Amino acid sequence: MRHGMQSRRIFDQLTARIKRLYPNAASDTLRRVRLLLGRYDTALPPIADDDAPRWTAADNVLITYGDTVRVTQAGAKTPPLETLGQFCRERLAGVVDTIHILPFCPWSSDDGFSVIDYTKVDANLGDWDDIRALQHDFRLMFDLVLNHCSSRSGWFRDYLTGIAPPRYFFHEVEPGTDLSAVTRPRQSPLLTKVRTRAGDRWVWTTFSADQVDLNFANPDVLMEFLEILLTYVVNGARIIRLDAIAYLWKTIGTPCIHLPETHEVVKLMRDVLELMAPHVVLLTETNVPHEQNVSYFGDGDEAHMVYNFSLPPLTLHALQTGTAKHLTKWAASLSDPPPGCTYLNFTASHDGVGVRPLEGLLPKKQITELADTVKQLGGHVSEKSNSDGSTSPYELNIAYFDAMARPGEDDADMKVRRFLCSQLIALGLRGVPAMYFHSLVATPNDHLNVKMRGYPRAINRHKWEHDKLAALLDDPDTVHARVFDEYGRVIRLRAAQPAFDPDAAQKVHRLGDELLVFTRKADDQSICCVHNLTNQPVDADVSKCGVPFAKPPARDLLTDETLPTPGLAPLAPYQVRWLTPATPKS
Repeated sequence: MRHGMQSRRIFDQLTARIKRLYPNAASDTLRRVRLLLGRYDTALPPIADDDAPRWTAADNVLITYGDTVRVTQAGAKTPPLETLGQFCRERLAGVVDTIHILPFCPWSSDDGFSVIDYTKVDANLGDWDDIRALQHDFRLMFDLVLNHCSSRSGWFRDYLTGIAPPRYFFHEVEPGTDLSAVTRPRQSPLLTKVRTRAGDRWVWTTFSADQVDLNFANPDVLMEFLEILLTYVVNGARIIRLDAIAYLWKTIGTPCIHLPETHEVVKLMRDVLELMAPHVVLLTETNVPHEQNVSYFGDGDEAHMVYNFSLPPLTLHALQTGTAKHLTKWAASLSDPPPGCTYLNFTASHDGVGVRPLEGLLPKKQITELADTVKQLGGHVSEKSNSDGSTSPYELNIAYFDAMARPGEDDADMKVRRFLCSQLIALGLRGVPAMYFHSLVATPNDHLNVKMRGYPRAINRHKWEHDKLAALLDDPDTVHARVFDEYGRVIRLRAAQPAFDPDAAQKVHRLGDELLVFTRKADDQSICCVHNLTNQPVDADVSKCGVPFAKPPARDLLTDETLPTPGLAPLAPYQVRWLTPATPKS
């Protein structure tokens, strides 16, 4: 634990938060927190140099399930987590910095996000030794699924039989209670009827009947999750992702999303990490409109990092329509994160492409047209229930690689160009880039998986046989190899550029609707990132980008080409250039 004045200040903050959250149990809760922190003090690694940077240009995140790549031949006994480690060490060493292993605990539904036991590793994936083995070569990111747990968990079983303390871990609501104000991310019922030893009860289930919401108004629940948080840190978590955090606190008569108490819980967890493991990054997952999303930065005292949720749908829209108008406007509007905070930039993840983050950024007609395009490309559109009884698109379910096709188009080369352009946008923008495994290897829509599992998100959750994937990546003529090799080359190049540090400045330039242009600048380097979002060649006038290209002229870091005309950058369809002043020839 930290010592001295800084530790005292942080603990005073934590104390004030507990008093606000649990005024009737503050003293006892604080006593338990002190005991918990003391118990983990010797188990956690020593606190590193406070002056060390939290992140650099070399930081990035690979998002993957523990069994995304596996060996399933008869007689095979290799745990999928071991196979994943082998694949990453052989093919991604020097490329990937951090591996986000999506929920790996025993689970009952939602591909891991309905957790049965937070302290164990699913035996179908491996064990804690397999998780810890990955630490030798990569940093790790874990999910803390804290809004809900599985209806098959020990906690819920104890609730049903009336055993304390889990008897009080969940929300019971009388049927007929007016819950019309509650924000609904799903069309499933908000309340689920269960049979307990005391009779029938109705429990709060935001996401599904198998995912029962936990009651954080009970300090016992908070204490359980503080211990889980520190257990994950002990086992190697460098980034902790707070799943579905926006819905954490419930107060009937309110929307039950983004409540002040929810923000207070996030800040309290930040305080605990600052005391015990200040090198660990807290990331909030809030798939909501941008202003609500960035509210989880707080005043620099809440999440260290938030997902840039508007980026995936805006990038998809820009490349489908051939205009950067809305993407540029949004990028130019991004405020600088508070000191010590940054964005996680991504285009795809295990979930679909969120639509709510487009609210206020795209006209409704264009959102509808984008959803129709996704359907034409073989994807699905998931909907949410609105307070007026209507439904609207909530999520676009499609493999991002296939989302870069065009309806009726049969041009694999153009699709690859369009896709790589989308990925370089996320790599260039201010923040830490995150790559979904299936984007890295250009996985197409998995329609069979949807049919087998019965839900749209399965389209983007393919399971690769290790040898089959290896063969595709070893064949330079496949789209998988073309994407994978170029992706890896660009990430290695990016890591060496100080201007791509997450804290480096960013300025967006409006050079025409066909172009997305922004400059990244560190003390000793400026890079002008120019993206052609159309299927036509474009000449970009980059003379006004704040980078002195004229003498000497510009050099493209991506091609190592010196441009012949000062201030002018010719781009092929969907080409991206990273331009810096060329070094004068001696």
